[in-house]
Amino acid sequence: MPVVHAFDPPERFVVGTVGQPGMRTFFLQAREGVRLVSVALEKQQVEALAERVDELLDELMAATDDSVLIPAVAPFDLVDNEALELPIEEEFRAGTMTLSWDGADQRVVVEVFPFSEAAVVSLEQLDDDLTELQEPEPDEVLLVRMPAAVARAFVARARNVLGAGRPDCPFCGNPVDPDGHLCVRANGFRRRDP
Repeated sequence: MPVVHAFDPPERFVVGTVGQPGMRTFFLQAREGVRLVSVALEKQQVEALAERVDELLDELMAATDDSVLIPAVAPFDLVDNEALELPIEEEFRAGTMTLSWDGADQRVVVEVFPFSEAAVVSLEQLDDDLTELQEPEPDEVLLVRMPAAVARAFVARARNVLGAGRPDCPFCGNPVDPDGHLCVRANGFRRRDP
């Protein structure tokens, strides 16, 4: 059986970073009392999770009646701009994440499973029957169940954290380092089709 780090609901559930823009490590951090869990993940995973949580809440707003309170924006009293809590000790690196809505408890449910090399399908395995392949049982799972208002605040913070990185080049859209970057559009270089 995997170790389940369950927070229902967490006192705090945020995305944060360690390091300078361009060299940042992203973390999901959940806290309840003195119990603190930090899970490392990629920037793209943060973007995808925030986008899907926001879409889920928007879909629920459109589909439910007034008995389910789904805020359109993050409530001001739930905005969290504080730094990650110390010590930041990585429990695991995020792999697969799931998102769902528990209508009975009116909670957004996020499950984060660790990255596993065994779950990666190789090119040779693509030729085999994939129905015979089974994903290995994870050693740990982060399970967060939170009200809709807390989920909106999570999305707002995630967007702020993502926007605090390196600025995008106005010409090519790639990130610009503090010492600049070689822009493929500004120097006349173009890729030619073969």
